[in-house]
Amino acid sequence: MRLNEWINQKFTQSISTQLEAESDDSVKTQQSIKLSVVTQYFPPDFAATGQLIEELVKQLGQQGVDVEVFTSQPGYAFHSEKAPSVEREDGIRVKRSRTAQLWPGRIRGKAVNGILYTLRAVLYIFRAWQRNNLLLVTTAPPFLPLVGYLAYLLFKLPYVCIIYDLYPDIAIALGVVSQRHWIVRLWYALNRQVWLNAKGIVVLSPAMKQRVLAHCPQVEDKISVIHSWANPDLIVPIAKQENWFAWKYNLVKKFTVLYSGNMGRCHDIDTMLEAAKELKHEPIQFVCIGGGAKREELIHEVNRLGLKNFTFLPYQEKQVLPYSLTACDLSFVSVDEITEGLVVPSKLYSALAAGRPIAVICSPYSYLRQIVAEANCGGTFDNGDSHGLAQFIRLLSRDPQLAERMGKAGRQYLRSHFTPKLISQQYLDVLQQAVSTDEEIVVTQSNTN
Repeated sequence: MRLNEWINQKFTQSISTQLEAESDDSVKTQQSIKLSVVTQYFPPDFAATGQLIEELVKQLGQQGVDVEVFTSQPGYAFHSEKAPSVEREDGIRVKRSRTAQLWPGRIRGKAVNGILYTLRAVLYIFRAWQRNNLLLVTTAPPFLPLVGYLAYLLFKLPYVCIIYDLYPDIAIALGVVSQRHWIVRLWYALNRQVWLNAKGIVVLSPAMKQRVLAHCPQVEDKISVIHSWANPDLIVPIAKQENWFAWKYNLVKKFTVLYSGNMGRCHDIDTMLEAAKELKHEPIQFVCIGGGAKREELIHEVNRLGLKNFTFLPYQEKQVLPYSLTACDLSFVSVDEITEGLVVPSKLYSALAAGRPIAVICSPYSYLRQIVAEANCGGTFDNGDSHGLAQFIRLLSRDPQLAERMGKAGRQYLRSHFTPKLISQQYLDVLQQAVSTDEEIVVTQSNTN
């Protein structure tokens, strides 16, 4: 063998060995995370937060994280009110409380269930803290992060908090409780302790980050803005003419505006209703799939006004979503102005995946406007601008090529920014930072002693 060939061979072997070592180190780092995820909602519940957590933990599991989920019995399932207390799927251990949820469709029932689940989560932490080195808690229910704080106080178990909805700010904005109420002051004080002692805080939008910092500016260095996501491999654009869901509900020959998801107190439904009134004599159909506090109010108003351009359907199972989300010509997303920065509509991301243009009703300061503008995937309108919304719907109904271009642009933007793989890597970075920071503190304390 010539000298230069021998040198090249040795160099190649050296590089290969080094890359394998780095790969092994990466896997070891990821496997060193033993993560316990505590969240009330998880499939078979169809709550959006539960489905997002399921996709997240599966992605983390594929990247080497040892994951265990503690959740509740389903309160919003399709075929079952009871799920296995222990199961394992795709390498993820799932443990559920044994008690079924009480009156899940009522506001008081939701509050009671949230409190009971939080108490069960405390008992779970007492049993599980030794086999995990990191805790991930969500704001579902809103006071669940207290479990993370308690685990840190009792067992020095580090935790990361995902803020889906910002309480008590939402309750104040909706007029449920006064800002001067003692409960609000106590809640703010507890929030500050939870955030100050967390190893990481994940919020879903820049506006939500600013809201948190307004209450607790000391946590700026530990807040990460990580968006929600949708799976473009699960939700694939389907032409209405080839979509059984569109045929089943007589939507193929009508320009269809779809609202899919929760119609809650934080969503602007009135602007959509007023636009539908303006378009009532045109071949345009509004389809509302889902539930929520405002659903019955909307149905009542539609019946009172005698509108024939509305179709109401219940939540759809996960395997139906690729068809229901694409059985439209325009997706509709809305946030009430008073809750701007307090909630984030996860339906935006599945609408992007569906490859349809999007109409968004939100405040002039919403981050949603930036996403729609960057993606060039639709239009944004102020709360109350029903005429502008109606005009946009007319425009797209008369220009299908424009609608198609917007839909394709939105889907491409999702694939570049908000896929499960991309987002889970951002979560993994936060989790690794939390574990490494905690290990550094332990080493420092040991050296000091």
